[in-house]
Amino acid sequence: MPTFSHIFEFSLVALGMVLTPGPNMIYIISRSICQGRAAGLISLSGVALGFIFYMLCAAFGITAFVMAVPYAYGALRIGGALYLLYLAWQAIRPGGRSPFQVRDLPVDGTGRLFFMGFVTNLLNPKIAVMYLSLLPQFIEPGHGSILQQSLILGTTQIVISLAVNAMIAIMAGSVALTLARHPKWATLQRWIMATVLSGLATKMMADGRT
Repeated sequence: MPTFSHIFEFSLVALGMVLTPGPNMIYIISRSICQGRAAGLISLSGVALGFIFYMLCAAFGITAFVMAVPYAYGALRIGGALYLLYLAWQAIRPGGRSPFQVRDLPVDGTGRLFFMGFVTNLLNPKIAVMYLSLLPQFIEPGHGSILQQSLILGTTQIVISLAVNAMIAIMAGSVALTLARHPKWATLQRWIMATVLSGLATKMMADGRT
């Protein structure tokens, strides 16, 4: 069983990741704005299936990897911290585009909305890194089954991501209108996210030296 501190810290990482614009967020927002909230939520259900797929693959893979490779945590910690710094830069880099900018998409049926949400998540490099690089460093072999810890942390990430993305899908139209009228809010949001992600990366690197 993961410690409360590890669950809390991983929750912050998961929250920072889901609030950083990526393929999932952009697709859900675009669907919600172009085709309505229901379409956005159906797309999100496909994304959820993709999360479950990644979680199960990573949980079993991480278990085998940790048993077989000495010093794996150090390499995973460094890789995860560097990726968080990359996301922080992507949030504030010149020419960055807001995911709430309206994109024209064709009207799709329920089945295709679900399928495209699933595929979008499977092809999302941010989620792959989350499960293969970030999640393992919050697992402690001395705290019980590695598989159980992986599933608990993975479920935590899924719950956080679905809750945030559901709110985004419901509020996408209103948020898009607000940001269009007040572009400085979009800039502030990007800098806040960059600061949070950089802080998490720094903490992860510091923890590796203790």
